[in-house]
Amino acid sequence: MVRDDLYITAPSLFRCPISLDVMKSPVSLCTGVTYDRSSIQRWLDNGHNTCPATMQVLHSKEIVPNRTLHRLIQIWADSVRHRVDSPESPTSTESVLSRNQVLSAITEFKTGEQTRLDSLAEIVRYAKDSEQNRDFLAGTEGFAPVLVSFLVNDNGGVQRNVEFLELVVQALDLILSKKEKSEELRNSVLQSQSIDSVLLVLQKGSSDSKIASARVFTSIAVDAESKLLIAAKEGVVSELLKLITPENDLNLIESALSCLIAISTPKRNKVRLIHLGGVKALSSLLSASNLSVSSAEKVLKLLETVSSTREGRAEICEDALCVAAIVNKVLKVSTVATEHAVTTLWSVCYLFRDQKAQEAVTKANGLTKILLLMQSNCSPQVRQMSVDLLKIFRVNSKSCLSSYDTKTTHIMPF
Repeated sequence: MVRDDLYITAPSLFRCPISLDVMKSPVSLCTGVTYDRSSIQRWLDNGHNTCPATMQVLHSKEIVPNRTLHRLIQIWADSVRHRVDSPESPTSTESVLSRNQVLSAITEFKTGEQTRLDSLAEIVRYAKDSEQNRDFLAGTEGFAPVLVSFLVNDNGGVQRNVEFLELVVQALDLILSKKEKSEELRNSVLQSQSIDSVLLVLQKGSSDSKIASARVFTSIAVDAESKLLIAAKEGVVSELLKLITPENDLNLIESALSCLIAISTPKRNKVRLIHLGGVKALSSLLSASNLSVSSAEKVLKLLETVSSTREGRAEICEDALCVAAIVNKVLKVSTVATEHAVTTLWSVCYLFRDQKAQEAVTKANGLTKILLLMQSNCSPQVRQMSVDLLKIFRVNSKSCLSSYDTKTTHIMPF
């Protein structure tokens, strides 16, 4: 008989005012209202400057972790899980496994050919449920190595199908962050055949699996050697570029951008990114109307990265739309976006002295934005680069500042 007290309702205090789900990472705004981090970040990224619950205008968009509430939610969740795990609890195919059940599932996952897919699906569901579950799996001896072993082509005759590899990659993504210091684990994932399997999921998996694949690559790209190995694998960079189109899911775009940032530090990888059409893809994404603040920052970071190479500067300068898109992000996005945008413009206009880029900046009303930026509370580095840019346009005053008429010209620093 099902006990009535097992129909558990979460306290309203634990629910996010936006999503109405139990908060996984509660954070508070300056108004004192607490939200789940992912929900409020999405609200702020969409350009809102008010508190969703009170509609008060935010004098600061800073979010502060509510550690007390987070701990209370953890205690409540543990008590609920204990009741669900008890022998008197009803069984359900959708319920999260107990730890003993997970250990049994791992055993079946290691040995049972027929039940392997179902067992791994249960394990992934368990890992997604909470941080504590991921900690438990990461600390379970032998679990991570056997996951990696299934990424290898010739693993004991196990059929290499995408559905199974998707679950392996998702599970690996969920525990890799918990094993940051495990150099042995990272090195095993960096084997050529393992990278092939993660790439296969990136190419043919579901949206969630593609996100997990990009995150796995990001997690193991910790030094120059690993970055070079990942980017050198035919198809990795090109597939990541396919994912950063405006039509794709924002979470998928974010994960692909983060991965590209992680692997593009070595010059060889920057050049590969450029030759595969990276600048054009980034330009198109930067011009999208639905781009979040976080994504805009990442795109501008990548453009700044490629602008450090001769090939990257040349590509940016040849694309007037790209330069215009960068100019449009100089103001009203974020401090981070401003720094990346100004650094890139400084690189192509001041350092590289490209005439086409200078003309594109002028046409996009870049001079006004640079002047307004200098009136703001920008960093000393951004201010100095802005001064350098204005000097360049003054030198070229025949086509630029000689006919430039604005009420803000009195603030020019020369």
